[in-house]
Amino acid sequence: MTDVYEHAPQVWNAAQLREALKDLPDDAPIHIAVAQDPGDFDGYREGVLVDAEQIEKWWSATATEPERTEIEKAITLLADWKPGAYDNLD
Repeated sequence: MTDVYEHAPQVWNAAQLREALKDLPDDAPIHIAVAQDPGDFDGYREGVLVDAEQIEKWWSATATEPERTEIEKAITLLADWKPGAYDNLD
């Protein structure tokens, strides 16, 4: 049997993010480090923030309910690779 453990990082809210950003100039780039493994930032991949989108849930129509969408009071931050030259992967 595989050993498992419960990974429970502290998920930031909007207030924590605002506090972290409050002293940055408006043109400061935002970098994002994604853990290689749960909680392991020693081998992280660095990216840059390129967009933010509101989270939208969608449910298809059923025999009794019409199709519907719901917009949550949350956002998804979208990151891309840092600017630079990369090998062309076919």
